[in-house]
Amino acid sequence: MGGAGARPRGQNLGKSGAKKVRKFGAVKRMIAPTDMRLKVNQEKAVKKEAEKKEAEVRHVAPLPTSLFLSHNEALVPPYRVIVDTNFINLSLENRIDVVKGMMDSLYAKAIPCISDCVIAELEKLGQKYRLALRVARDPRFERLPCSHKGTYADDCIVERVNSHRCYIVATCDRALRRRLRKVPGVPLMYISKKRYAIERLPDQALG
Repeated sequence: MGGAGARPRGQNLGKSGAKKVRKFGAVKRMIAPTDMRLKVNQEKAVKKEAEKKEAEVRHVAPLPTSLFLSHNEALVPPYRVIVDTNFINLSLENRIDVVKGMMDSLYAKAIPCISDCVIAELEKLGQKYRLALRVARDPRFERLPCSHKGTYADDCIVERVNSHRCYIVATCDRALRRRLRKVPGVPLMYISKKRYAIERLPDQALG
């Protein structure tokens, strides 16, 4: 209970209190500069999304004119077949004559091709691979000169078929075959059940 002279609640504000209330009511609401309702920010968001989509577009290397879908028209008899180290060695283990085995598989004349770096690999492997080296030096084999540094044959083969899509590659190396499957129009030869098998060679080329 208050006395007779007590003031009602809410009426004890002085001049300073009233001034503060008036000042608070006079403040206008401001839109933040980053608010998406602003047209400028909407335009920036659209531009950023377009740049993101453009960056996601993958670069596709142009295909040689000799390729039509999966059919490489540059592959015609006599076929030139690049061989690697393990293909020669496994051919010896399975008692397959390289030239005859290729002809039996392709039903056409085939020319085994061997690069300088494959020869260098066989020479480094020593006496264990002396028979494979002798086969690699067969005069029926076409020698492919290498101008690059080092003797890592797998990189050499991949680079060569990327530049020239006129070869079949004979290898039993799974890692190398995985790499070569990414190169369009390059057929692969490997050994299966003591004979050569061909992968990705169009039926038209076998006619």
